[in-house]
Amino acid sequence: MNWTLYLQLSLMMFLQFAVWGAWSPVLASRLLGPLKMSGKQTGWIYGSIYIGCIVSPLIAGQIADRWVATEWFLAGAHLAGGLLLLAAARQRRFGPLLVVMLLYALAFAPTLALIYSLSFYHLEKMKHLTFAVLVWGTIGWAVAGWGLTLWRRMKGSGEGADCLVLAGLLSLALGVYCFFLPHTPPSGGTEELLPFLKALRLLGDGNFLIFLIVVFLLATQLQFFFLGTAPFLGELGVQGRSIPAVMTIAQVAQVGGTLTLFFWMTPIREAIGYGGMFMAGIAMWLAMYAIYTFLPRRGPVIVAQGLHGLAYTFVIWLGNFYVDHVAPPDIRGSAQGLYTMVLFGLGFFLGTQFTGLVMDHYKIPGGTFRWRSVYLVPCVITAICLAAMTLVG
Repeated sequence: MNWTLYLQLSLMMFLQFAVWGAWSPVLASRLLGPLKMSGKQTGWIYGSIYIGCIVSPLIAGQIADRWVATEWFLAGAHLAGGLLLLAAARQRRFGPLLVVMLLYALAFAPTLALIYSLSFYHLEKMKHLTFAVLVWGTIGWAVAGWGLTLWRRMKGSGEGADCLVLAGLLSLALGVYCFFLPHTPPSGGTEELLPFLKALRLLGDGNFLIFLIVVFLLATQLQFFFLGTAPFLGELGVQGRSIPAVMTIAQVAQVGGTLTLFFWMTPIREAIGYGGMFMAGIAMWLAMYAIYTFLPRRGPVIVAQGLHGLAYTFVIWLGNFYVDHVAPPDIRGSAQGLYTMVLFGLGFFLGTQFTGLVMDHYKIPGGTFRWRSVYLVPCVITAICLAAMTLVG
C-alpha cells in the first residue's frame, strides 16, 4: 500500500467537503433569519451551486481533460472560490449575494467531478481503498461543522457570516494544497462536447431508467433537509451556535455506513442486491421525514440526523457503484456524468426551487413555518420513491 498517496488523496477529500460542509448546512438560517430572505430567494442561493453542476461537465471536460493537469485546475478553482466565498460573506442583499454565489458555483462545481477522477486515476490498481479515501470527505464535512460550532460558542452567537468566512479560508488552503497533489496529466483526447449524452442508451434498460427517475425525485426531496433542518432545529429550541454540531450527527452516521460498505459491501449485495440496499436507504429517509412530520420534538429530530447520513451512503454514494456496475466499460465515464447531472444538477437545482416555494406557501407571520405541512411533502415523495424502487433488480 502506498501510504503517501493514500494520505494525499484523503486530505484532498477531507478539505473538499470541509469547504462545502462549512456553509451548506447552516447558511439557510442566516438567509431566512437575519437577512430576511424568502424561501424562494433562499432556494435560488442554494440552487446556484447546482446550476454550476449542470454546466460543470462542459468546463471540466474541455479544460482539465484536454489542456490542463487536473491538480492545477483544482488549485485555480479553489483559490478563486475562496476569494468569492469571502466576498459572499460581506453581502447582505439578495441580488449581489446571488451573483457572487453563481460565480462561486462555476469555480466549485467542476471540482466535485475532478476530485473523483483524480482519485480513481491514481487508485486504479488499489480500488479496494476507494471507500477508505471517500470516508474522509464525510469526516471533513463533520469537522467543519464542529469547528464552526466551537467558534460560535466562543463568540457567543450564531447565524452569522462566519460560515462563509470559514469556507473561504478552507478553500484557499485547499487551493494551495492542490499544487502538491500527484500529477494527473490531461488525457489530450477528443471527447465530445457533451460526452454524457452517449450514456443515454442506458435508458433502454428499465432498471436503470427507474433508478435514475427515483434518484431525481430523491434529489428534489433532499433539499427539504438541507434548507429546512437548520431553522427547524432552531424553532425546536436548539441554539443557533449548536446547530452545526447537531447536524454533523449525519456525517458520523455516514462514516459508519461507509465503513460498513468498505468491509461488507459484497456479501450485502449478494444477499439483497443493489435494489435491496437502495430500498434500505430510502426507508431511512422516509423514517427521518416521518419523525420530522409526526414527532416534531427536539430529541427525536436530533436522533433522526443519523438516518440521513446512513441513507445518503446507501443511496447517493452507492449509486456511483451501481452505475459503474450496469454501464459497459466504454461509456462508464459518460454514465457517471449523466448520474451526476441528474442528481447534483437537475435534481438538486429544481429541488431548491420546489422547496423554496413550499416553504413560502406554509410560512406564517413572524417568519416561522407550518413545519408539519412542509415536511409532509417530502414524506410523500420519499414513500413513492420507496415503492418505485421495488421494481429495480
